Amino acid sequence: MTFTITRFVSLGLSARTSKASLRFFPPASASPRCINIHPLSRPIRTPPTRRLYSTATVGTAKTFGSAVAVAVIAGGASLFFALARSRDTAPPNPTAEAVVEVIPTPPQTGSEPTHNFAKALEDLQAEFPESSIVSTDPGELYAYAQSAYSQFVGLPHTIVVHVRSTEDVVKVVKIANKYLVPIVPYSGGTSLEGNLSAPPSGSICVDLSALDKIIAIHESDADVVCQAGVTWNDLNETLREKGIPLFFPLDPGRNATIGGMISTGCSGTNAVKYGTARGEWILNATVVLPSGEVIKTRQRARKSSVGFDVTKLFIGAEGTLGIITEATLRLAPVLPSTVAVAQFPDIRHATDAVCDIIDELTIKALNQFGTSARKWPEKVTLFFKFQGSDDVIQETSRHVESAVAKHGATDYQLASNKQESEDIWQDRRNALFACLAYRPGCQGWITDVCVPVSRLPDLISAAKKDFEELGLVAPIAGHVGDGNFHALVLYADDAELALVREAVSRINHKAIELEGTCTGEHGVGTGKRNYLLTELGEGTVALMRTIKQTLDPHNLFNPGKVCSSSVN
Repeated sequence: MTFTITRFVSLGLSARTSKASLRFFPPASASPRCINIHPLSRPIRTPPTRRLYSTATVGTAKTFGSAVAVAVIAGGASLFFALARSRDTAPPNPTAEAVVEVIPTPPQTGSEPTHNFAKALEDLQAEFPESSIVSTDPGELYAYAQSAYSQFVGLPHTIVVHVRSTEDVVKVVKIANKYLVPIVPYSGGTSLEGNLSAPPSGSICVDLSALDKIIAIHESDADVVCQAGVTWNDLNETLREKGIPLFFPLDPGRNATIGGMISTGCSGTNAVKYGTARGEWILNATVVLPSGEVIKTRQRARKSSVGFDVTKLFIGAEGTLGIITEATLRLAPVLPSTVAVAQFPDIRHATDAVCDIIDELTIKALNQFGTSARKWPEKVTLFFKFQGSDDVIQETSRHVESAVAKHGATDYQLASNKQESEDIWQDRRNALFACLAYRPGCQGWITDVCVPVSRLPDLISAAKKDFEELGLVAPIAGHVGDGNFHALVLYADDAELALVREAVSRINHKAIELEGTCTGEHGVGTGKRNYLLTELGEGTVALMRTIKQTLDPHNLFNPGKVCSSSVN
């Protein structure tokens, strides 16, 4: 099954609009895997229309923080693309079109409890009598099992419940426990590793996207309380509109929701300076446990040494241990910022300078893409972000220019004004789309690995050698400052796809060999699950499974994801 990739950047989209974009994913025909217990004559809930990105649109990059050089990338986790079915009637943009194959998640075997979906549906419809809440429409069952960015096609759910509150989630969880029905949470649909798929037995999808309210802003404490369906960009836009000089610095990509960001342990282009979701940006979380009990992981204080750090137990758990419905987030001050670029003779010189990178192939694709007003030198390029007062930015820039020159950098350029800064940043945003369009009709596989910064030159060099040996075209971009890099491996047919899988496997194993990880920011889902034993060892994975078994003895919460040894 293939989907056309259409360039997509949309300013100010709500979480519901982001979620609703998946209306483009209904199967071409009724899937035999889709358990349609109660078919209706019309869809219960029709998501609104998505907005498509135009190459003429220039989004303003948000940049914040104190005066340091922040490593950022072109084509990494902050860039988004939308999937539309290749047989859609709307004419595609020929310069933007590429296709990415979505790989079905293979069913797994194991002991299966008895699931009574028919009874669960009856109870859900009695508990939520409004017709817009509980859905068994085949299009929705399929759509809510997919991500707009994943290489994996999800199995459809059996029931979708559009919850509106923590209390609604509790009701669904108790019914699921009563009838031993698996639950898969959904909020923004932007994950990459098959996180949203139903298990082979079917499941209830808990759609959290309507939990999109900012509950309280505490400006004097520099924190905010919000629901799980709030997107980070909507949150920051709200703070800006209210004249509050604070922002939430985690930026994995537009329209990622707070619940999903926490659940996947997100990162983003600001990670070098501000860290990731596993830092202290998540002060607490309200979580519905598999038992139906609701807990708040800690109070709102900036720090606490009380017992276990329970909040972090749910960061990166991908909904396998509990469903996050609210969170208190720490905010950072907004400061002026600008960007700079420099070119290097090769990858090793650039990565030794420890900044953010796109390789010469990506630059070539950008030039060919035709959206930039400038013609970039086709060399390995680093993008910098500087933040602080004008004087501090100038001083920092001078230090950076001097430092990168020692590693062979040329053509160092600091943006001279805000417009130039935004134009450079727009080119960075377009890098992923440019790479996808580099080979018309191509397909692509997005990678994500991370190693200690000092080992990144070795990893990228090994990856490029593998791509050359296997005859693959794979533009590379990386958050070099924190050791994270991505490659978009392009292929034209099944023979090349087999080579892509081999290349991706080599990269993952090489990253682990270099004391790194198979995923720096995309999460595990089903796509990276098979690497956990190699990376963490049997003891650590066994401990993770023990925690899972203790909290979720019936294996009902997002089964088959992360460390699960079997699927319901």
